[in-house]
Amino acid sequence: MTEAQANMKTLDGQAADPKTRSRELRAFLFLTVVLAPVITLAIVGGYGFAVWILQLIAGPPGPA
Repeated sequence: MTEAQANMKTLDGQAADPKTRSRELRAFLFLTVVLAPVITLAIVGGYGFAVWILQLIAGPPGPA
């Protein structure tokens, strides 16, 4: 076992399976590159939509 493989151990001390590492890397990249921006856009867009609807109902902010 090489030094790099020795460093790739799981919490229980077993060597990490290369397929498992590949799946974990793909899952991490999906979460950070795709899912996080989509959730962020949905939250910001939802807030903007809520403010827009509130202003349609209650009128624009400021002195009346």
